[in-house]
Amino acid sequence: MRHGKKVNHLGRKTAHRRSMLANMACSLIEHKRINTTLAKAKALKQFVEPMITKSKSDTTHNRRIVFSRLRQKEAVTELFRDVAAKVGDRPGGYTRIIRLGNRLGDNAEMAMIELVDYNEIYNAGQKKKKSTRRSRRGGATAAPVQTQASKEEE
Repeated sequence: MRHGKKVNHLGRKTAHRRSMLANMACSLIEHKRINTTLAKAKALKQFVEPMITKSKSDTTHNRRIVFSRLRQKEAVTELFRDVAAKVGDRPGGYTRIIRLGNRLGDNAEMAMIELVDYNEIYNAGQKKKKSTRRSRRGGATAAPVQTQASKEEE
């Protein structure tokens, strides 16, 4: 029984799992989306979202906490500079997992994990504000349209 065991071990020892998640998180921060198995994507989501939350307040302490888990200076710099500025107003849910089907070789379930604010296709429809509805009857007050007969009279 696995009561109370919330960590997916992913078939690896602790040090290997932490290194793998740190490398995947750095790749996600650098490329904004990566393809991996569904189990690794879910584990990565739990790993990276608290660090993105910490990056919203740029303090030395938060940088040291994030660096101790990521272990790449360039990734930490990009996280605190670019990613934090883009997700500053979002209260959570910084990543999105999209299932891609099964892998050809071993039939493993694949997924794409991406940073939500960097997907221009999804964000284009959400940013557009809805205009209020207007009735069709009110359109006649605009400038009158000249017809061919009225042009000949002039």
